[in-house]
Amino acid sequence: MSLLQPLPELADTTRRHCSLAVTQLRLTNFRSYARAELELSGAPVVLAGPNGAGKTNLLEAISLLSPGRGLRGAQLSEHTRKAPQSAPQDVLWAVHATLSCDGGSYDVGTGVTAGAQGSDRRQVHLNGAPAQSSADLAEIIQMAWLTPAMDRLFSDSASGRRRFLDRLVLGFDPAHARRSLRYEQAMRERARLLRLGPRDPAWLDGLEKEMAQSGVEIAAARLATVERLNGALSQRERAGAFPCAQLAITGDTEHLLAGNGESARQAMQDSLARARLRDAETRRTSVGPHTSDLAARHSEKRMDARDCSTGEQKALLISIVLADAWELARLRDGQPPIILFDEIAAHLDQRRRSALFEEIVALGAQTWLTGTDLALFENLVARADIFTVEASQLTRQN
Repeated sequence: MSLLQPLPELADTTRRHCSLAVTQLRLTNFRSYARAELELSGAPVVLAGPNGAGKTNLLEAISLLSPGRGLRGAQLSEHTRKAPQSAPQDVLWAVHATLSCDGGSYDVGTGVTAGAQGSDRRQVHLNGAPAQSSADLAEIIQMAWLTPAMDRLFSDSASGRRRFLDRLVLGFDPAHARRSLRYEQAMRERARLLRLGPRDPAWLDGLEKEMAQSGVEIAAARLATVERLNGALSQRERAGAFPCAQLAITGDTEHLLAGNGESARQAMQDSLARARLRDAETRRTSVGPHTSDLAARHSEKRMDARDCSTGEQKALLISIVLADAWELARLRDGQPPIILFDEIAAHLDQRRRSALFEEIVALGAQTWLTGTDLALFENLVARADIFTVEASQLTRQN
């Protein structure tokens, strides 16, 4: 049986939840895991163990069941286990899951097999059939995550904020993954032509037309998502435990959208054409939604998020992710996204930890939480699947 093909049928007890949830997970040659299998109820999942035990690797495997490069943004080769392999040599790594969704189930597999002359390529299978790309996963799986590396998201580079926003956009607009892929491919090809030639005007016109079409759609989807999130966040203003944030997305493409869509597309295409010489000299594309930025403001303190403390920034991020989950659940007949919280509890006080756990349970989301101390999750133990992790070995505790 291929490592990307459907898993054997599970017991009925693992399929009792109708919300979006991983009910079985299998890893092969993935990072620190030679092999691992988990059976899950669909409830929240707690992974407790020391640093370096393999907890984040599990979350990363789950994140690769959605479009993109996962929560670390790593290269495909970085996921391959360095220790002796436990599968055929052509299988570099594989992640397979059975998911419950809309009352049904899906088998999702992704991984990398060795190709000729080092042409390794990621594969994605849905219910045993090859998918065109990982963008197809957006139609089935909605997912959001927070990691310790994101604690100062609002103080670091704009690229991280764009990735964070685009992850949230995917939940509302699955086509965002495909249009982003089209835009990036056209942008790379345009940059190659400007750098190496030939600078065929007709060829460049075609690429810039594709960039303008996809770029305006990307910007419009981001703006729509920010509007949705601001509406959901305003409902949280009196929630108490986590602060309310107000979001804004800014950039040249968003500014063009102040007019109608067709004029914005033409204006962006014209801007790209005018920027050819400059872009060739600087070796970067100066126009487009890849230059946009997400800003957040602490509503109660009337302070930009980048000026808040690290703890306040983290609380704002939690508030944004929870608002996103509630809004998705409202739009999808009560089905929230899967949420991944890596080392989320250690730097929250007891009041905020309790509030977070209660909201997760009320939301009904399968939320994966990691931590070094199982005691931090005491209020969640009776309502979650609990595992301890030691040297990439998992032991169920309930």
